[in-house]
Amino acid sequence: MIVSLLRQLTENLSHRFGSRDQLLKIIANTGWLFGDRILRMGVGLVVMIAIARYLGPADFGLLNYALAFVALFTAIGSLGLNEIVTRELIVEPSSAAEILGTAFVLQLISGILASLLIAVAIVCVRDDPIGRSLVILLAPLVIVKSSQAIKAWYESRLESKYVVWVENGVFLIFAVVNLCLILLQAPLQAFAWALMIEGGVAIIGLLAMFAWRGGALVGWRFRLHRAGRLLANSWPLILSGLAIMVYMRIDQIMLGQMIGDEAVGIYTAATRISEVWYFIPVAIVASVYPALMEGNQLGRRYYLKRLQTTCDFMVLLAFAVAVPMTILSSWAVVLLFGPGYHEAGPVLAIHIWASVFVFLGLATHKGFLVENLQRLSLYRTLLGAVINVFLNLVLIPRYGVLGAAVATVCAQALPSLLLDILDSRTRHFWMISIKALCFVRHLLPWVAMWKREAK
Repeated sequence: MIVSLLRQLTENLSHRFGSRDQLLKIIANTGWLFGDRILRMGVGLVVMIAIARYLGPADFGLLNYALAFVALFTAIGSLGLNEIVTRELIVEPSSAAEILGTAFVLQLISGILASLLIAVAIVCVRDDPIGRSLVILLAPLVIVKSSQAIKAWYESRLESKYVVWVENGVFLIFAVVNLCLILLQAPLQAFAWALMIEGGVAIIGLLAMFAWRGGALVGWRFRLHRAGRLLANSWPLILSGLAIMVYMRIDQIMLGQMIGDEAVGIYTAATRISEVWYFIPVAIVASVYPALMEGNQLGRRYYLKRLQTTCDFMVLLAFAVAVPMTILSSWAVVLLFGPGYHEAGPVLAIHIWASVFVFLGLATHKGFLVENLQRLSLYRTLLGAVINVFLNLVLIPRYGVLGAAVATVCAQALPSLLLDILDSRTRHFWMISIKALCFVRHLLPWVAMWKREAK
C-alpha cells in the first residue's frame, strides 16, 4: 500500500513538473544540496555547540554579534546578482562567459567596498576595542560573495554536486581546525581568523573546480553593457537583501546594544537550532527554480500549478519541523548547549514558527523572480525589516530575548499577508500562500489516496 501511494505521489508530481525526467533531475540536484546541508547541519551543529560551550554565552554572543554586523552588509557585496545570474544563464547559455565575468568583477569590487564600509560603521557604533577589532577582522568575509557567480552557473545546469564537493571539503577541514582551537584553548580572535581563512580557501576551491570541469576562466569577459543590464535587474534585490539581513540579524545587534553580549549568546543558541532547518527550502527552491522558469514559458497555467505545488510542500515541511521543535525546545537547548543556555528554550519555542513563513516566502520569492517583479518583492521585504526593527524597539526593553523572537515571527509573517493582496500583480501570490497555509487542505488528498488503497 505504501509503495502504491508513493508511486501515485511520484506520478502526480511528474505531471505537475512536466515530465518524469525533469522531476528526477530536480530530485537529484536537490539531493546533492540536501546532502551538503545535512552534512553542514550535523557537523556544523556539533562544532558550533562545542564553541558555544567553550566560549560561554558572553564571548559566544560577541562572536555572533560580529558575524551579524558583517551579515548586514552581505547584500552590498553580492549586489543581489546571484539569482539574476542564474536566470540569465538559463535564458542565454551561450553568453555564459560574459555573464559570469561581468558578475564576478561587479561582486568583487562591491565586496571590497562593503568591507571598508563595515570597518567605518563599527567604529561609529561600538566603543569597546575587542568588539571593534572582531568586526573589522571579519569584514572581508563579504568578499566571499564574489564566488557566487560560479555557483549560479552550476545551479542553472542542475549540477550543484560540484559546489557541494568543494564547499564540504573546505568545511570539514575547518571543522577540525575549530575543534583543535578548542583543545588548544585558543582565544576568541582565533575563531574569527579561522572563519576568514575558510572563506578564502572556499573561493580558491570553487575557481579550481570550475577550471577542472572545463570552464575557461581566461575566457570570462567584463562587458559594461552587460553590467548595466544586470544591475538594472538586481538593484531591487540589493535593497531586498539588505532588508532580509536586517530582519534576520538586526535582533542580535539590537540585543547586543540594548542588553549585552550574553543576551546575544542566549538568543543565538535558540536561533541557530531554529534556522538550521532553513537548508530544506533553500535546496528545494534552488532546484525547482529552472522548472518554474520552464513552466512560465509553457503557459501560465503550468507555471501556477508548479508554484502552488512548491508552496504547499514548503508549508507541510515547515509544520513537520515546527511542531516537534516547539514541544522539545527546552530539552533540546539544555541537552545541546548545556544548563548555561537554559533561557534559550522558550526563545526557540517561539522563533521556530518563523520557519513556516520563511519556507513559504522562499518559494514565492522565486515566483517574483520568474515574473520579473523584483521591485514588488522589495516592498514586501522592506516592510518586514521595518516591522522587525519597530517591534524590537518596543519588545526587547520589556521582554528581552523573548521579545526579539516574537518580533522575528511577526516580521516574517505580516508583509506578504498584508501587501500581496493590495496589488493585482501579486494577488495570486496571496491566494497561493493562503491555500498553502490551510493545513487541513494538504491532508485531504492523502486521506483520499489512503481510502482508495484500503479498498
